Amino acid sequence: MPVSSLKAFINDWTMVGLACLTLGLAPFVPEPHVWGKLRWVAGGAIGMKPMDWFDLIMHGSPWVLLLRLILLKIFNKN
Repeated sequence: MPVSSLKAFINDWTMVGLACLTLGLAPFVPEPHVWGKLRWVAGGAIGMKPMDWFDLIMHGSPWVLLLRLILLKIFNKN
């Protein structure tokens, strides 16, 4: 993916929101995967393997992008 396309993707509210609703919450049943991983980390991350950490990063990255967009919107003076 060219750099300009990636830059356009991470600055597009629609695409980031769609990523949060799909990758960020999948699988939906019995609970969103990222929520289960966050609870596991909050409980001490006992027994987490490298694959679990990668999984947390993969499912959490859309939420980090959304938080980035929100902070840019709040603190952007223009």
